[in-house]
Amino acid sequence: MILRKLGISAALCLAFLAARPNHADAATLVAVDPVRVESVNETISVVGRFLSVEKGIVATQTEGAVAEIFADVGTRVEAGQPLAQLDVERLTLRRDQWKAQLEVARALQNQARASLALEQQTLDRIGELEESAAFSQARQDDQMQQVARMNALLASAGAGVDQAQANLDLAEADLAGATIRAPYDGVIVLRHTEVGSYLDGGDSVVTMVNDTAIEIEADVPSSSISGLRPGVAVQLTLDNGTHRQATVRAIGVAEDALTRTRPVRFLPDWQPVPGEIADGQSVLVELPVAAIEQALTVSKDAVLRDGGRASVFVVIDGVAHSRDVLLGAAVGARFIVIEGLAEGDVVVVRGNEALADDTAVTF
Repeated sequence: MILRKLGISAALCLAFLAARPNHADAATLVAVDPVRVESVNETISVVGRFLSVEKGIVATQTEGAVAEIFADVGTRVEAGQPLAQLDVERLTLRRDQWKAQLEVARALQNQARASLALEQQTLDRIGELEESAAFSQARQDDQMQQVARMNALLASAGAGVDQAQANLDLAEADLAGATIRAPYDGVIVLRHTEVGSYLDGGDSVVTMVNDTAIEIEADVPSSSISGLRPGVAVQLTLDNGTHRQATVRAIGVAEDALTRTRPVRFLPDWQPVPGEIADGQSVLVELPVAAIEQALTVSKDAVLRDGGRASVFVVIDGVAHSRDVLLGAAVGARFIVIEGLAEGDVVVVRGNEALADDTAVTF
């Protein structure tokens, strides 16, 4: 009888042990992160946009028919690279015309200079007779007037040379301007003319954008401007999730009365490669609004939201326990903790969505 009772008790114990969960075998694999104290800046996020500081219409500086176009929409060009060519036949003839006119003006100048020398020589000879009976005051006066007249003609000839030289310089500039060149590196985004079109000076040829010379502009709430000044560093998050930095370059002085915002310009702390950034592309800018020397923080990935309630799973002795928390402002990828956690607490940051309270976990 005693042996039978012992056998029944042993069977019951084995059944009980078999029914107990094995935490080591049933543990859920998660990723964790410690709650820590760190120096932070309270920030707000605003959506900004990349703006090219070199963009606009490239126009012709002279007139003529379009003979060739070397760059189409989407073409990446370098500064000085030819974009289009005007017909140069008429421009070349005009240049040659003014080159010949300059030679004529110089010849007239040389003639006036020689005439002046001759008249001056005659005046000098009359002056040498001043002490003799052959001297005539009237003749000397007439000759002085003749010398003055020759000086005026020489000055006029000199002005003719200057005028012809200026016209020749303009003609040569027009001839050089018949080749429309890129003023900076960039990409052609619009073409305004075709081969055969006649262009006057100032007419549009193409529109260019330099996508490597960029700034960032964001409309910042006026209440947050006090945390900014030129040189302050900010964090950026690009559309592809890449994190970068920029610094404040200038703060606008005109406020939008409807949105209560002011434009702020930022300089990126890196040199974009061609094609990396598009003009007008959006970017998330994290702006500092108040300095906090030390704060207890928890990873944003650890926080679960249920309506207005925020909670995290704290891991204690291999078991995840749900705990309500009171959070402050976001600081980058973390939240400031006001209540509910202590420094060194280990919280679940991946795999927490499927966890239940008091679940065994491993990491």
